[in-house]
Amino acid sequence: MTAPSGDRVLTAVRHSDVRALLNCPYGSRDLTAPGLPRLVGGAGVDDVPGVLINLDPPAHTRQRQILRGAFTVTAAERWRAPCRDLAHDLLDGVRGPAMDVVADYALPLSSAVICQVLGVPPGDRERFGEWISAFLSASTASSQDRAQAYAGFMSYGAELVAAHRAAPGHDLVDDLIQARDGGDRLSDDELVNVLFMLITAGHETTALMVSRGVYRLLLHPDEYRRLVVTPSLIRPAVEEILRYDGPGSPGLLRRLTEDLELPSGAVVPAGTVVLPHLSAANHDPDAFGDPERFDITRYAPGMPTRPHLAFGHGAHFCLGQALARMVLQEALSALVLRAPWLRPAVPLDEVRWSTWDLTLQPVRLPVLLT
Repeated sequence: MTAPSGDRVLTAVRHSDVRALLNCPYGSRDLTAPGLPRLVGGAGVDDVPGVLINLDPPAHTRQRQILRGAFTVTAAERWRAPCRDLAHDLLDGVRGPAMDVVADYALPLSSAVICQVLGVPPGDRERFGEWISAFLSASTASSQDRAQAYAGFMSYGAELVAAHRAAPGHDLVDDLIQARDGGDRLSDDELVNVLFMLITAGHETTALMVSRGVYRLLLHPDEYRRLVVTPSLIRPAVEEILRYDGPGSPGLLRRLTEDLELPSGAVVPAGTVVLPHLSAANHDPDAFGDPERFDITRYAPGMPTRPHLAFGHGAHFCLGQALARMVLQEALSALVLRAPWLRPAVPLDEVRWSTWDLTLQPVRLPVLLT
């Protein structure tokens, strides 16, 4: 494919090939050598040093081993009730019968959840939100403003870690400080990098999946009504949304350090930079029956459906997937409960979509709640 950067990038689209690439032990995330293709022009996520998604073994293996206990399903469940309250509070605050799902619900919900999970004091949340906004792919901030936001966030992250060391609590930052693998633990710089990763890789992706999920359900009002009648389908519905619409971008590049023969028979030579295309894999007819059919029961208990790849696979499988799933579930649950007659306020074919970098999301999604 031709990336937004203009570079031509070898792309894997079959489910089995994408899984093989994601699971490949010699698929490096080190893309810093001059002349290597990029997904986007200018500085991007691939250029941020020290963050987990850009590390290779053994540094990557070490950090994952330390962090794994802080990102379990059980850990995410601690935040379900607060997330549910935040979702309902946002809906309570809507004035009138209409709202913009993006600006009034998805983005503020994701921002509020990440602030609460990290233990950001209420008095700091406004400036924290300003930093978050600067990191969004849709941000109109200049390169200088983004650099200042990055520096401000990293400085604040160090202060937040220091404050939690001095007065431990029960937030995710405390879990990260206490996380260890044997006698090994993260340094303060590594902790701040993990916080940055949660903001850049987690916040916007979760928010855009709420927006894209609502859009998908508006396109299939019969499926939304099924959720209203049978709320127990929320979890399988979220999995189908993730398969059908996730994760909003095609994935991350890999540079092979050895030759790799894919299940399809193609051989990718060492030195090649390749994109395992997650969305294409999730629509592979060899992996999913009738993949273009949106069916919220596809992942219902007992259904023989392959796992989707919205959160990746292998060593770089999304660390925060349990938290992201929980937020999506509670965001949809609140809407289904509070807005059983949810419908678009404008024709859906008039909804404008982003063209920023690689993320594809509604710019605005006006809906009627009653």
